[in-house]
Amino acid sequence: MLSRGEDKPPSRRIKRYWKVAVLANIKDESVPKPEGVPPDAFADFDHIETINAIRAAIETDGHQTVFIQADIDLAYTLRDEKPDICFNIAEGLGGDAREAQVPALLEMLQIPYTGSRVLANGISLDKTLTKRIWRDRRLPVASFQEFNSSDEPLRTDLEFPLFVKPAREGTGMGVDMNAIVKNEKELRERAEYIINTYQQPALVETFLPGREFTVGILGRADAKIYSRHPEWYEKDGFHRFPVLELDNSRSVTPMVYSQVAKSKEIGEDGAPGYFCPAHVEPDLEKKLKSFALRAHQLLNALDVSRTDIRLDVKGNPRVMEINTLPGLTPNYSDLCLQSKAEGIRYEDLILEILYLGASRWGMIEPREPAYESARKK
Repeated sequence: MLSRGEDKPPSRRIKRYWKVAVLANIKDESVPKPEGVPPDAFADFDHIETINAIRAAIETDGHQTVFIQADIDLAYTLRDEKPDICFNIAEGLGGDAREAQVPALLEMLQIPYTGSRVLANGISLDKTLTKRIWRDRRLPVASFQEFNSSDEPLRTDLEFPLFVKPAREGTGMGVDMNAIVKNEKELRERAEYIINTYQQPALVETFLPGREFTVGILGRADAKIYSRHPEWYEKDGFHRFPVLELDNSRSVTPMVYSQVAKSKEIGEDGAPGYFCPAHVEPDLEKKLKSFALRAHQLLNALDVSRTDIRLDVKGNPRVMEINTLPGLTPNYSDLCLQSKAEGIRYEDLILEILYLGASRWGMIEPREPAYESARKK
């Protein structure tokens, strides 16, 4: 039987050392892009250096690792390699729920893996559906509308300036200075560009001019009894990373956290400023962390996520989107910067994600014998 999140783990022989397969899609600028894809296609794929860093971190605790490209041969490679568990950061190969492809395959093959499961990964990439879930559960989001064609009537509660981006992409894809539209003509032109270029709906939402933050979440209700660092977690089993502020005023695309800005090295000319811990009032910090955890829970995300939040014209925080497969490039990715800011080593972060995932599959004994009572609290 497959593990069901926090359900009772299946019976499995406990092994001290595992064969861990790191699953990812690799970014290779030397390979020409296929015709007809967007100019920033594959921007969310990982560099091999990130894969090597993850493998090195896992191997510090004695495990064996192998990198497996998450391509169309993945099922056959998994059969040949026979990993004990997969460390999944694969983005998928296309479609409206591509980040759910690898988790779905792993569940079908009954291979343990890290991070969120199929449904959470499928929903989180769909920004419109995610916002609808959050809005219906009273999490604050900006007013929005999905356009399937550029001539749809604009909702009366949406006022210019507006922000237009692909409804089902990540890593700032389809986001540049033209994403901010100031009138009806610009809106129609941008929506048509997004729909035709990315072959998906355009998400139109109220432009948020205020400060931008991102907050990482680690753990789950029973994290303490499986973690090597139970002191990281609060009573509810979750760890809230320090708030990271993204200062886009200095970036190559001012006010817009674009794919071009994200691709620049920290400190490079035209890169955004990254400040962690962010200098925020205690009340705002509490709200940001609370909203990030709520966003995580409402999508049934598991073990790790990162949520982006921006202030509106009145200074109120609005939840923008969640990443259930947050980047893990050391000294670069937002989650890694947050981890580093509070003194958590990169190796410990990676191992914690691995062990949280493994514990869901009965691969780790609980720290305390009273597993059932702890799980129900």
